[in-house]
Amino acid sequence: MRRRGKIWLVVLAVGIVASLVLVPPIVHLVKTAYRDRSVVERLPAGYTDDVSRSNKTQIAEIWDMPSDPQKGEDELRQLLRRAQASHLHVSISGARHSMGGQTIYPGGIAINMLPFKGMNLDEDKNLLHVQAGAKWADVIPYLDQHGRSVAVMQSDNSFTVGGSLSVNCHGWQYDRPPIASTVESFHLMKADGSVIACSRTQNRELFSLALGGYGLFGVILDADLQVVPNERLRLEQCVVPLGGAMVSFARSLHKHPSAELVYGRLNIAPQKMFDEVLVNVFYEESGPIPHLTAAGSHWLPRLVFRGSAGSTYGKEMRWSAETKIQPELAGKVFSRNQLMNDNAEWYLGHSQDTTDILHEYFVPRDHAGEFLAAARTIIRKHNEDLLNVTVRDVRTDHDTFLNYATQDMLAFVMFFSQPRTPDGDAEMQTMTQDLVGGVLQAGGRYYLPYRLHPTEAQFLRAYPQANEFFNLKRRYDPQELFQNEFYRKYGGDR
Repeated sequence: MRRRGKIWLVVLAVGIVASLVLVPPIVHLVKTAYRDRSVVERLPAGYTDDVSRSNKTQIAEIWDMPSDPQKGEDELRQLLRRAQASHLHVSISGARHSMGGQTIYPGGIAINMLPFKGMNLDEDKNLLHVQAGAKWADVIPYLDQHGRSVAVMQSDNSFTVGGSLSVNCHGWQYDRPPIASTVESFHLMKADGSVIACSRTQNRELFSLALGGYGLFGVILDADLQVVPNERLRLEQCVVPLGGAMVSFARSLHKHPSAELVYGRLNIAPQKMFDEVLVNVFYEESGPIPHLTAAGSHWLPRLVFRGSAGSTYGKEMRWSAETKIQPELAGKVFSRNQLMNDNAEWYLGHSQDTTDILHEYFVPRDHAGEFLAAARTIIRKHNEDLLNVTVRDVRTDHDTFLNYATQDMLAFVMFFSQPRTPDGDAEMQTMTQDLVGGVLQAGGRYYLPYRLHPTEAQFLRAYPQANEFFNLKRRYDPQELFQNEFYRKYGGDR
C-alpha cells in the first residue's frame, strides 16, 4: 500500500509539473488562434493598395498585361500612347509586396503584370528566359523539373521576377551579390513604346538604372537569368551570443566550406533583445536530392509566430520553439528548391487592427554591433512590436545605379506589427527615422521598397547618387510617364 501510494504521489507530481509546463503554451496558442481569424477586406472599385494595406489609393484603371508575348507588347504600347494622350501617369505592379506606394500613382493607370508569366530554359547556357509577371512560385517547380534552381531570390516565393528585378532584391544565398548579378539581359519597353535589349554590353546605362529602378524607366518585359544546379543541402545550426556569431560561422565554414544558404535569426524577446543569434548554415552534401513537394500545413508555426505579436511570453516561447523544438521536427536534409519554395502568406497578419511592416538595413560587417546597439535602444524607446530580425550576407553590387550594397554588407531584415491608425503610423515613422539615422551613423544604408518614412535629407544621405538617378529618369522619360509614390516623394521637382 505504501509503495502504491508513493507511485500515485509520483504520478500526481508528474501531472502537476506537466500541467505547469504544457498548459500555459496551449492556452496561449488557443488565444492566438481565436484572434487570428482571417478578415477579408475588399477594396472599393477603382482603388488599389499594396501588402501593407496602408496605401489605399483611387486610380483611373487597372490594366492587365495579356499573356501572349506579341499581343502583350502591342497592347502595352497602345496603352502607353493612350496614357500620354490622356495625360495620365503609369505605375507597374506584380505581387504588390512593396509597402510605400512604389506600385501606385494616384489617378493613374496601374499595369498588372501577373498574367505575363511564360518561361523557357536554355539548358546548355544555364539561362532561364522568363516573363516579368511570373512568380518565383511558378519558376521554382519549372526549374526543378530540369534539375536547376534560382541563383538569387528572396526567402519566399511570393514575389514576381519583374518586381524582384525592380527592387534589386537580395537573398540568403551565401556569398552572392543582389539579384542584378544574375541578370544576363532583359527587354525594356520605354515610354515611347520602343522595346530595347539591355545588358552589360548593350544599353548598359539603362541596364543599371532599370535594375533597382522601381519601374521609373519603363516596363521590364522579360529577362534572361543565370540559374544554378539544384542540390542536396544539410542544415547545421547553433545558438551563440551575438558577439560570437561570426567566430561560430567561420568555424562552421571551415568544417563545411560548401555553404550555399546562410541566415541568422536574432533573439527579439524584450529582456534579451539581440543578445543571441541562431545561425543556420545549409551546406552541399552528396546523396540523392529530395523531391520537391508542396508546402505542408503551417498552422502550428503560424500560431507560434503570430502569438509573438504583442506578447513578451509569445516572443520567448517562439525563441524556445525555434532553437530547441523545431530543429528536431523539421529535419536536416533538404533540396535547395524546397528551401526557397515557401510562401509569405503563412506568417502575414490578417487583422483589421494591425499590419506587418518590414524594414531592412545594410551595414558594413565591422559596424554591425554599433548599429544593433543603437537599434535596440531605439526600438525599446518607441516600444514598437518587433516580431523578427533575420541576418543575411550581401556581397558588393557592381551592376546597379541606385546601389545599396556599395561594399560587402550584413543585412538586418526587421519585421514589425503596428496599429492601423494614424497615430500608429506616425509613431512608426518617428522610429523609422531614428533607425535610419542609426544606420547612417554606422556607415550603412536602408532598403527602399518599404514605407516612405525616411526624410528627403536621409534619403539623399543614404543614396547620394539619387539626384543624378532622377535626372537620368527625366532624360529617358521626359514626359515623366512612369511614376509612383516613391518618385513623388523623393524625385519630383528637382
